Amino acid sequence: MATTLPVKISFSLPDGWQPAPPDEVGAPSVAFVALHPASVDGGFTANITIAGRMRNDGATIRQIADESVRRLGQAGEVRVLKKQDVGTPDLPGLTDAPGVVQNLRLSTTLRGAPLELAQSQVYLGLEDTKNPAERAVIELVLTAKPGQLPEVLEDFKEFVRSVRADEN
Repeated sequence: MATTLPVKISFSLPDGWQPAPPDEVGAPSVAFVALHPASVDGGFTANITIAGRMRNDGATIRQIADESVRRLGQAGEVRVLKKQDVGTPDLPGLTDAPGVVQNLRLSTTLRGAPLELAQSQVYLGLEDTKNPAERAVIELVLTAKPGQLPEVLEDFKEFVRSVRADEN
Protein backbone atom coordinates (compact mmCIF):
# COMPACT_ATOMS: atom_id res chain seq x y z
CA MET A 1 0.00 0.00 0.00
CA ALA A 2 1.36 3.43 -0.97
CA THR A 3 2.56 5.54 1.93
CA THR A 4 1.76 9.14 2.78
CA LEU A 5 4.22 11.95 3.33
CA PRO A 6 4.77 13.34 6.84
CA VAL A 7 4.32 16.90 5.54
CA LYS A 8 2.28 18.36 2.71
CA ILE A 9 4.22 19.40 -0.36
CA SER A 10 3.34 20.79 -3.76
CA PHE A 11 5.25 20.36 -7.01
CA SER A 12 4.94 20.54 -10.78
CA LEU A 13 5.68 17.69 -13.15
CA PRO A 14 7.48 18.64 -16.35
CA ASP A 15 5.79 17.91 -19.69
CA GLY A 16 5.88 14.26 -20.66
CA TRP A 17 5.66 12.86 -17.11
CA GLN A 18 2.54 11.04 -15.93
CA PRO A 19 1.51 10.18 -12.37
CA ALA A 20 1.04 6.46 -11.68
CA PRO A 21 -0.44 4.66 -8.68
CA PRO A 22 2.55 3.44 -6.60
CA ASP A 23 0.95 0.07 -5.85
CA GLU A 24 0.24 -0.59 -9.54
CA VAL A 25 3.83 0.09 -10.66
CA GLY A 26 5.50 -1.97 -7.95
CA ALA A 27 6.49 0.90 -5.64
CA PRO A 28 4.28 0.44 -2.56
CA SER A 29 6.75 2.10 -0.17
CA VAL A 30 6.52 5.54 -1.81
CA ALA A 31 3.86 8.22 -1.74
CA PHE A 32 4.06 9.32 -5.39
CA VAL A 33 5.36 7.97 -8.70
CA ALA A 34 5.66 9.69 -12.07
CA LEU A 35 6.61 7.84 -15.25
CA HIS A 36 8.18 9.13 -18.46
CA PRO A 37 6.55 6.92 -21.13
CA ALA A 38 8.60 8.40 -24.00
CA SER A 39 11.81 7.10 -22.40
CA VAL A 40 10.95 3.38 -22.29
CA ASP A 41 14.13 1.39 -22.96
CA GLY A 42 14.07 -2.40 -22.98
CA GLY A 43 10.94 -2.47 -20.85
CA PHE A 44 12.25 0.03 -18.26
CA THR A 45 10.54 3.41 -17.87
CA ALA A 46 12.40 6.30 -16.27
CA ASN A 47 10.58 7.35 -13.11
CA ILE A 48 10.47 9.86 -10.29
CA THR A 49 9.40 8.83 -6.81
CA ILE A 50 8.63 10.80 -3.67
CA ALA A 51 8.80 9.24 -0.23
CA GLY A 52 9.16 10.59 3.27
CA ARG A 53 8.96 9.85 6.94
CA MET A 54 9.42 11.40 10.34
CA ARG A 55 12.77 10.87 12.04
CA ASN A 56 13.77 11.52 15.64
CA ASP A 57 16.91 9.40 15.85
CA GLY A 58 19.49 12.16 15.46
CA ALA A 59 20.84 10.79 12.15
CA THR A 60 22.30 13.47 9.90
CA ILE A 61 20.86 13.92 6.43
CA ARG A 62 24.13 12.47 5.04
CA GLN A 63 23.72 9.38 7.24
CA ILE A 64 20.15 8.99 5.96
CA ALA A 65 21.45 9.16 2.37
CA ASP A 66 24.05 6.51 3.29
CA GLU A 67 21.23 4.28 4.58
CA SER A 68 19.73 4.36 1.09
CA VAL A 69 23.01 3.18 -0.44
CA ARG A 70 23.14 0.27 2.01
CA ARG A 71 19.50 -0.68 1.27
CA LEU A 72 20.09 -0.60 -2.48
CA GLY A 73 23.28 -2.63 -2.00
CA GLN A 74 21.14 -5.55 -0.86
CA ALA A 75 19.84 -5.87 -4.45
CA GLY A 76 23.16 -5.47 -6.26
CA GLU A 77 26.30 -3.39 -6.61
CA VAL A 78 25.96 0.34 -5.85
CA ARG A 79 28.52 3.01 -6.67
CA VAL A 80 28.23 6.56 -5.32
CA LEU A 81 29.38 8.85 -8.11
CA LYS A 82 28.77 12.17 -6.35
CA LYS A 83 27.43 13.38 -3.02
CA GLN A 84 26.85 17.05 -2.29
CA ASP A 85 25.23 19.08 0.50
CA VAL A 86 22.51 21.47 -0.67
CA GLY A 87 20.10 24.05 0.73
CA THR A 88 20.21 26.36 3.65
CA PRO A 89 18.04 26.38 6.77
CA ASP A 90 17.65 30.18 6.55
CA LEU A 91 15.60 30.29 3.34
CA PRO A 92 11.90 29.48 2.86
CA GLY A 93 10.61 26.68 0.65
CA LEU A 94 11.21 22.96 0.73
CA THR A 95 14.00 22.82 -1.82
CA ASP A 96 15.92 25.35 0.26
CA ALA A 97 15.89 22.97 3.25
CA PRO A 98 19.23 21.47 4.20
CA GLY A 99 19.77 18.31 2.26
CA VAL A 100 21.99 16.01 0.26
CA VAL A 101 22.04 15.14 -3.43
CA GLN A 102 23.73 11.90 -4.42
CA ASN A 103 24.15 10.30 -7.81
CA LEU A 104 24.41 6.52 -7.93
CA ARG A 105 24.97 3.70 -10.39
CA LEU A 106 23.25 0.41 -9.64
CA SER A 107 23.97 -3.01 -11.09
CA THR A 108 20.97 -5.25 -10.44
CA THR A 109 18.58 -7.60 -12.24
CA LEU A 110 15.07 -7.20 -13.59
CA ARG A 111 13.09 -10.37 -14.31
CA GLY A 112 16.36 -12.31 -14.15
CA ALA A 113 18.24 -10.11 -16.65
CA PRO A 114 21.13 -7.80 -15.69
CA LEU A 115 20.15 -4.15 -15.44
CA GLU A 116 22.29 -1.04 -15.05
CA LEU A 117 20.50 1.94 -13.53
CA ALA A 118 21.35 5.49 -12.60
CA GLN A 119 19.73 7.24 -9.66
CA SER A 120 19.76 10.84 -8.59
CA GLN A 121 18.54 11.10 -5.01
CA VAL A 122 17.65 14.28 -3.16
CA TYR A 123 17.16 14.07 0.63
CA LEU A 124 15.66 17.09 2.38
CA GLY A 125 15.26 17.53 6.13
CA LEU A 126 12.54 19.74 7.61
CA GLU A 127 12.65 20.34 11.35
CA ASP A 128 9.40 20.37 13.29
CA THR A 129 9.26 23.92 14.66
CA LYS A 130 7.20 22.74 17.64
CA ASN A 131 9.47 19.78 18.41
CA PRO A 132 13.04 20.29 17.11
CA ALA A 133 13.97 16.69 17.99
CA GLU A 134 11.65 15.55 15.19
CA ARG A 135 11.97 16.25 11.52
CA ALA A 136 10.43 15.17 8.28
CA VAL A 137 12.79 13.69 5.71
CA ILE A 138 11.62 13.89 2.10
CA GLU A 139 13.26 11.72 -0.56
CA LEU A 140 13.01 12.70 -4.24
CA VAL A 141 14.49 10.09 -6.62
CA LEU A 142 14.99 9.83 -10.36
CA THR A 143 15.69 6.29 -11.58
CA ALA A 144 16.67 5.69 -15.19
CA LYS A 145 18.92 3.62 -17.39
CA PRO A 146 22.16 5.51 -18.09
CA GLY A 147 21.07 5.93 -21.74
CA GLN A 148 17.81 7.57 -20.61
CA LEU A 149 19.53 10.21 -18.46
CA PRO A 150 20.11 12.79 -21.23
CA GLU A 151 16.38 12.78 -21.89
CA VAL A 152 15.16 13.03 -18.28
CA LEU A 153 17.82 14.59 -16.03
CA GLU A 154 16.95 18.22 -16.75
CA ASP A 155 13.27 17.38 -16.15
CA PHE A 156 14.19 15.97 -12.73
CA LYS A 157 16.12 19.13 -11.85
CA GLU A 158 13.10 21.22 -12.92
CA PHE A 159 10.84 19.00 -10.82
CA VAL A 160 13.09 19.32 -7.73
CA ARG A 161 13.15 23.13 -8.10
CA SER A 162 9.33 23.13 -8.12
CA VAL A 163 8.91 21.25 -4.80
CA ARG A 164 7.57 23.43 -1.99
CA ALA A 165 6.19 22.95 1.49
CA ASP A 166 2.41 23.28 1.21
CA GLU A 167 1.08 25.48 4.00
CA ASN A 168 -2.57 24.56 3.26
